[in-house]
Amino acid sequence: MPTVIAPPPQVLVPVLGSDASFPVGRIFCVGRNYAAHAREMGHDPDREPPFFFAKWADTVVPSGSTIPYPVATKDLHHEIELVVAIGTGGTDIAADRALGHVWGYGVGLDMTRRDIQGEAKKLARPWTMAKSFDQSAPLSALRPAAEIGHPAKGAIWLKINGENRQVGDLADQIWAVPDVIAHLSRLVELRPGDLIMTGTPDGVGPVKAGDKLEGHVDGVGELTVTYR
Repeated sequence: MPTVIAPPPQVLVPVLGSDASFPVGRIFCVGRNYAAHAREMGHDPDREPPFFFAKWADTVVPSGSTIPYPVATKDLHHEIELVVAIGTGGTDIAADRALGHVWGYGVGLDMTRRDIQGEAKKLARPWTMAKSFDQSAPLSALRPAAEIGHPAKGAIWLKINGENRQVGDLADQIWAVPDVIAHLSRLVELRPGDLIMTGTPDGVGPVKAGDKLEGHVDGVGELTVTYR
């Protein structure tokens, strides 16, 4: 059937060491999934079940990009994350089967306009404009789980201009990847192509124009992005 405007292009993420790419459908993000980060944001990690927000697929930015400092903010923050790429969809997925739905993993940044988020929180309004804005999801090339397995521990860190800003371990996640998938699949039907950003360690903070961000997850890969 003809369309009245040109359809938007499919967002594709490269697969490391391959000519293939991963088509992105939706991006789900887990909030406050590391205890120390939950505390630094003023919350009790022992009482909170996982919650989710979303980014649009076209917010993805490839590693190595130089991008403009975003509009409408004076307080852009970095949040380094392990990203899960879903290969097989489903609903009500049991945690002990969840890893069978994972195609692979990447390293991502959940960039956040913290001032907009703070104002939204005060007014009990949605966070959408704080989280899902243009170029707010830098993402590394993906690596298949068939190659690297399912990382459950190992260093996750972010440097700005060579200086450590966030340093954590995947083992510190409150909800591990199988639990995240199980919880999310009770709320929506997961689809092949979905990405899940699994939360960030403590140490989040501001980014300014001219900063170079370098992220890493053990066994998964690296990510770089520079702001101008």
